[in-house]
Amino acid sequence: MSAWIELPHPEVPAALAEFVGGHPLVAQTLFRRGITTPEAARAFIDPNAYSPAPPEDLPDLSLAADRLEHAIRQGESIWVWGDFDVDGQTSTSLLVQTLRLLGADPGYHIPVRARESHGINIPNLEPIIAAGAKLLLTCDTGITAHESIDYANSRGLEVIVTDHHTLADTLPPALACVNPRRLPPNHPLGPLPGVGVAYKLAEALFRRFNPTAEADQLLDLVALGIVADVALQTGDSRYLLQRGLAALRSTQRAGLKAIYELAELDPTWLSEEHIGFLLGPRLNALGRLDDANPAVELFTTGDPGRARVLAVHLEGLNARRQLLTSQILGAAQKQIEHDHSLLDSPVLVLSHPEWPAGVVGIVASHLVERYQRPVILLCTPPGQLARGSARSVEGIDITTAIASQKSLLAGFGGHPMAAGLSLDPENLPAFRRGLSRQVNKLIQSTGLAREPRLEIDGSIRLEEITLDLVADLERLAPFGAGNPALVLSIKELTLVKQTVIGRDQAHRSLTVQDQAGNLQKVVWWGGAAWPVPESRFDLACVLRASNFRGQREVQVEWIDHRPLVETAVELSGPSRSVIDHRGQAHPRPLLDALRDAGPLLVWAESESRSTLNALDRFHLEPAPSLAIWTTPPGPEELHLVLSQVNPQQVILFGVDPASATPEEFIKRLVGLVKYELNRVDAPRAETSLSRLAGATAQRVTAVQAGLEWLHARRMVNIIEIQDDRIILEYGLGQSAGDSAVPLAQLRSILEETAAYRRFFSSADPAAILD
Repeated sequence: MSAWIELPHPEVPAALAEFVGGHPLVAQTLFRRGITTPEAARAFIDPNAYSPAPPEDLPDLSLAADRLEHAIRQGESIWVWGDFDVDGQTSTSLLVQTLRLLGADPGYHIPVRARESHGINIPNLEPIIAAGAKLLLTCDTGITAHESIDYANSRGLEVIVTDHHTLADTLPPALACVNPRRLPPNHPLGPLPGVGVAYKLAEALFRRFNPTAEADQLLDLVALGIVADVALQTGDSRYLLQRGLAALRSTQRAGLKAIYELAELDPTWLSEEHIGFLLGPRLNALGRLDDANPAVELFTTGDPGRARVLAVHLEGLNARRQLLTSQILGAAQKQIEHDHSLLDSPVLVLSHPEWPAGVVGIVASHLVERYQRPVILLCTPPGQLARGSARSVEGIDITTAIASQKSLLAGFGGHPMAAGLSLDPENLPAFRRGLSRQVNKLIQSTGLAREPRLEIDGSIRLEEITLDLVADLERLAPFGAGNPALVLSIKELTLVKQTVIGRDQAHRSLTVQDQAGNLQKVVWWGGAAWPVPESRFDLACVLRASNFRGQREVQVEWIDHRPLVETAVELSGPSRSVIDHRGQAHPRPLLDALRDAGPLLVWAESESRSTLNALDRFHLEPAPSLAIWTTPPGPEELHLVLSQVNPQQVILFGVDPASATPEEFIKRLVGLVKYELNRVDAPRAETSLSRLAGATAQRVTAVQAGLEWLHARRMVNIIEIQDDRIILEYGLGQSAGDSAVPLAQLRSILEETAAYRRFFSSADPAAILD
């Protein structure tokens, strides 16, 4: 659960509000994001109103275009050297297609990840030089390849670098280095990924050979690379993505059509989400697990039969990628479970000798989302360099952080949100310590919060959710880095029903209801591992349009929730008196004396319930006097008890049942579950969440999280949960699920309870009971 930051509603200039129209949130969001005039809003919303920067703004681009034009006209041998991720695949394909259209017959090489890793390597330059190449054109790589470019120059091979990754201290000795990071800050071409740089070069080349020629036929490739590389969607990057999405919806590429068919994707409503979750992962699987060179044929072939063969191969690799991702994610979670101190660092660094380097970046992204911090996963095969991938969160430039430890590294490269690196495994402990210190410095210098934060753009009611509203908000699309989707809150909901969905049972479909009785379906991606709210709550969500089974409908996506803090109960009858016995060294004689004096209802939990012959919170009845022996686990539980009992007199003892660590709580819960299972002559036992909560003196949500951890570890099988009722049986004792999520949730709940109990022990009685 994140800390919600509800963004203020700015005073939008009248001219901007009038131009934008529609729901006020649209104009407010534009204004908050720095778009303050009707002209700027028009250019943001409508790509036809945007004026793109000329290609020649990119340093060395004119020089690169001059040399390429000469090579094409002279029939020189040109080779394109790319990279194996989606940005690299699309960049390579775009340049190869451009050169072919202009009359050249280029060769191309994309490094095979398992053998070569990123960048230009000398062994694979040799056959290119031997084939008579005169000019090497890189894309999405090369900006730090000083040694390889030196070697190419010594062998008579000129090199043009087009790249977007972080610059080294000096530029490589290439004929031209076209990289948007050489531009001044805030230049509209600055956010371009590799495929965006390649496209601007293609634009310049087309104009040199045919002033009326357009590079529009390449825009579908550009859109794929921008989204898959998580490029910042501002300036020309956003403009090219807007036009590229339109091109993808009507693409003539046989390869993309084959992928659409196999993925069961109707391109009519194709959006950046489809690239991120359907198309990008399939293409990335090719580079991560196999040889990405066939991607060029996939994107450029006009043969539907050949395209389908290549697309079917992609499907098989994607299925393998999904399996490996699941396995590595499970292994990473086990490392965290076995060493919780790993989460004390602001950056999570994990390693394993058998993790395939091609998949660790995907798993790192999952862990970033789960733990809200930068993550580095490394493959450490014996006798070899450790190689891996890093992923980050907004505000922490992970490549800059890694660069601070370059004395420990064999190599690295990347951009603010992602990086690759290699190092001697013996340097891993020192690297982990140094990187942790550097990220801490970045957090302190930028004022970033270590705790997860969620910005809420606005609030709506269930009855406002319509396709028209979604269409209005989606005028701000495409969404992504630099232009996130609007997160909206919906207040005071209750959960009506929920079910686990998906092939891997990883998601939840829920129905929520507001106080007026309106119902709404919500999908919670990846939510199956997390407990659902027990009482009223506020929901943070994103609204999208879905084309499910050909029917256009609203899809509400669960982002986060927060339980409602109930307002103080108004008790009937005379004013309530309070007797405060908190902190007494010997409270038991005081309680006995009160019982002797007259009727007294005693609320106690855990072992105290039986020793005092008392009742837990789930079995209390109205009474004139209530003694609160055990410190409540939270304010909601206290207010519920006060509402049930409605006492005129409250006696506070507040005996702390001992704040439990997750390990202590799990041990206690296991004992209770074993008792329930052993007391019946059957393989299964029925109990209740409330019974277990009272016996542990903890919240029901803590019991749920603890049981889910035991279930994931196969120590207990949860057969059925229906309201408060739960049916359990002994498990096999073999871990078969993701237990880190319920453990993290349990830790958070127990920490909240411990904090409240500290407050209860010393706060003014009026502050506690009101």
